[in-house]
Amino acid sequence: MDTRSPAIANYWICRTCGANRAPAATAPEDCPVCEDDRQWVPPGGHRWATREQLAAEGLHTVLRPVEESVLGIGVEPGLGVGHRGVLVRTREGNLLWDPPGFLDRDAVAEVGRLGGVTTVASSHPHMYGAAVEWADLFGAEIALPGADAHWLQRPSDRVRTWGGRDRPLPGVTLVQTGGHFPGSAVLHLDRGVLFTGDTIMVTPGGHHVTFLYSAPNRLPLPERLVRRVVAAVDDLDFDRIHGGWWEPSVTGGAKELLARDAERYIRFLTGALPSYD
Repeated sequence: MDTRSPAIANYWICRTCGANRAPAATAPEDCPVCEDDRQWVPPGGHRWATREQLAAEGLHTVLRPVEESVLGIGVEPGLGVGHRGVLVRTREGNLLWDPPGFLDRDAVAEVGRLGGVTTVASSHPHMYGAAVEWADLFGAEIALPGADAHWLQRPSDRVRTWGGRDRPLPGVTLVQTGGHFPGSAVLHLDRGVLFTGDTIMVTPGGHHVTFLYSAPNRLPLPERLVRRVVAAVDDLDFDRIHGGWWEPSVTGGAKELLARDAERYIRFLTGALPSYD
């Protein structure tokens, strides 16, 4: 593929959640992700636009480093849940994590210059984004937890399902934690970093983490699922956590903070803290 002139499809994008649908003459009439109780449908109904329409409106990718050998890929103005993805570079290939729903020639050209994409993976269905388009452009696989693969709205024969843990590249591990969705996952780098989407949410200031079943609908995550998330990463070494957005991040002591804040969260759930009586 000539990354200087990529043949990017004119697929459909849900403005509300960022989900993708295959190119078609008319807009989809529904969006299962938005209709789920973890998301929301605008009062005026579903809002879909083609990739070319959004580009004409001024949407563009933003690329900047997040960590050594990790390139952040975002979209401005914001789209869907407003998240940014990351391209993790290794000697054996590159993994694209949590891709936004929109991409353009500049992003594809830069990713191509950096070696392309071997595997596309995501923390959960709200961040599947343009997984299929990236995979088609670079001949990559799409690694999705089997529990959530049915949420991918643009069918693809590039999907490979996994469960529990998966190691698509050296130094890179996908961990199914559950929580927000049954297949919710985190990305662990052997050098001590977790990328969590909103499976583990970093709060403003980067001094705490928290958990939610639904962020827009302000629904908490039950205690048993919080404990499942923490247990799933307990044997991993990490001192930094990057959520699904450019900021904030936990820049040190992340594993201890996660354990401490999980207990703090559970105390609030059970009414043990604070006391206003």
